[in-house]
Amino acid sequence: MKQKKRMGLVTERTVDGFRRELLRREYSHGTAESYVRSIRAFARWSGGAVDRGLVLTWKARLTARYAPATVNAMLAGLNRFFDFAGRPECRVKVLRLQRRSFREAERELDRGEYRALVRTARTLGRERLALVMETICATGIRVGEMPFITVEAACRGRTDVALKGKVRTIFLPDRLCRRLLQYARKQKITSGEIFLTGGGKRLSRTQIWAEMKRLCRAAGVAAGKVFPHNLRHLFARTFYRACQDVVKLADILGHSSIETTRIYLLTTGTEHLRQLERLGLLC
Repeated sequence: MKQKKRMGLVTERTVDGFRRELLRREYSHGTAESYVRSIRAFARWSGGAVDRGLVLTWKARLTARYAPATVNAMLAGLNRFFDFAGRPECRVKVLRLQRRSFREAERELDRGEYRALVRTARTLGRERLALVMETICATGIRVGEMPFITVEAACRGRTDVALKGKVRTIFLPDRLCRRLLQYARKQKITSGEIFLTGGGKRLSRTQIWAEMKRLCRAAGVAAGKVFPHNLRHLFARTFYRACQDVVKLADILGHSSIETTRIYLLTTGTEHLRQLERLGLLC
């Protein structure tokens, strides 16, 4: 029996080096942390051993437990790490996904539910959270781009987001700017980032996610619909209905491919069924 090789490469030092390399290559902080979590999860399961057979078994376990997109995200982290660590022979193929023609209605956040979340946040005295949700939903900005929402940007009515070697301009509606500046004054923030913790540190995506989840019961919104990226999806659908310009929407969202933007615009299964009914092809 072939002896398993020890995965001494999964040490804090190596993982930290991998994280730094991802950030140097301008991967987002969120992507870097997601990849690191995938590596550590595999290492805990394998007990520190690694060979391609083990990685294939891990892939099968993931496939049995998680959605295909989640599996592929976890495998992407492992594959990237194996390249970094000089073990490309351990790489495995990701799952092939068939493009869906509609999205799941139970995961789609609608305008009424969004407003209920914002209203509930304000009722509970969580003005920062309410304003974070409004900022994402009114501009289409990514949660990881929130540090670009500064006092200076609110004064100008626009912010320039620089990520992954690309720069794009995001416009901020006047009403949103007034609310941002009012909040900044109340928090005695005169310059720089607006969304900070009580200790003056940057508000993390994990904290935003957790705070949104805590609103669900009081707002009467299913927890499966409540996460920051869904606000960006709501922005995309609403913007597209207003202008019907997918190219412009792709630019606003910062997508390199229109195919990515199209995913945001999928109709729900219920809407898809209505479209089939309207065809009138049953005798």
